Amino acid sequence: MLIRVVRMTFQEDKVEDFLALFEATKERIRHFEGCHHLELLQDYHQPNIFSTYSHWIDDAALDAYRHSDLFKEVWANTKALFSDKPIAFSSRLHIKVD
Repeated sequence: MLIRVVRMTFQEDKVEDFLALFEATKERIRHFEGCHHLELLQDYHQPNIFSTYSHWIDDAALDAYRHSDLFKEVWANTKALFSDKPIAFSSRLHIKVD
């Protein structure tokens, strides 16, 4: 399983726009083939910083999403709201702690 985290910093006056966009598209992303989980995290101290946390079957599933019309639509609308460059990385679960 591939775990993808994307940290995004938004213009403070665009946070509500981003939240509306996420709300409108989250189920389509969650049901995209190969996606097993999607959640949105908000920074505890800086409310204009959010991270998406998602689980994908593998690189191929994430790449299929990243090349899809859905991603192109969502990303174009999302990046217009940024105040800084996003930070994205992929990881795998190495040790599970119960």
